Order: sequence, then C-alpha cells, then structure tokens
Amino acid sequence: KGGKAVRLFKSHRDGVADGEQKRDFIYIDDAVAVMRWLLGTPSVSGIFNVGTGQARSFRDLIAAMFRALGREPAIDYIDMPAAIRNQYQYFTEAKVENLRRAGYNAGFTPLEEGVNRYVTLFLNQPDRYR
Repeated sequence: KGGKAVRLFKSHRDGVADGEQKRDFIYIDDAVAVMRWLLGTPSVSGIFNVGTGQARSFRDLIAAMFRALGREPAIDYIDMPAAIRNQYQYFTEAKVENLRRAGYNAGFTPLEEGVNRYVTLFLNQPDRYR
C-alpha cells in the first residue's frame, strides 16, 4: 500500500520460476467456517487438513493484491537465505478429502476475491483496528 515493490524469494530449484513457489492460501473467513462447522458437528472427529485443496503461486497472490489496490504489480525477487534453501517447501497443498468425507461441503473463497475483501474491508479502512 505504501508504493513499494513486494519482495519474494527467487527460486533455487530447476523447473520452478521465481514467484512460482506455491501454497494453499485460504481466506480467514473460510478457515473460521470450517472450525465452526467442526465445533457444531460433534459427531465428527479426527485430524483434518484445512485449505482450499488448490495451491496457488506467490506471484498469483501478489498480482491479486496489486489488482485490488488498482496498481501495476511490482515484485523484486531476492535471494533465498542459504540456511533455508535445502529445507524450503516449493509446493504445499491441503488434502481436504477427509474433511469432505466427514460432510463439510461448503465452497472456498477464490484467492482473488479473498485478497480483494482483505484490501477493501481492512487495509483501505481509515481505522482498520476497529
């Protein structure tokens, strides 16, 4: 929001372009909805992954953020610290089959919509902590 470029780690893995590292980003309201459903469904128990089941790139996330702000994307790719290069996860995606089998059938907010809500309903508010 301050007009600066976002910094993302460069890729240090063959076949993965800078910014194409992927995570299963979930909108907070969706995570809360799953938790409320679990609390309200005492017959269901177990260990469940909570996510959308669809990994998206950090580049996708940043593009959605800049779009919501009405700006052109500005990304600076920086070297990943050597200390974490061998442990860095280039892909994480929640396997939500157990959650679905347990009966949770609500949809998940698309990344672009969740980012837009965050920007318009929180970041762009004059007093965002109220």
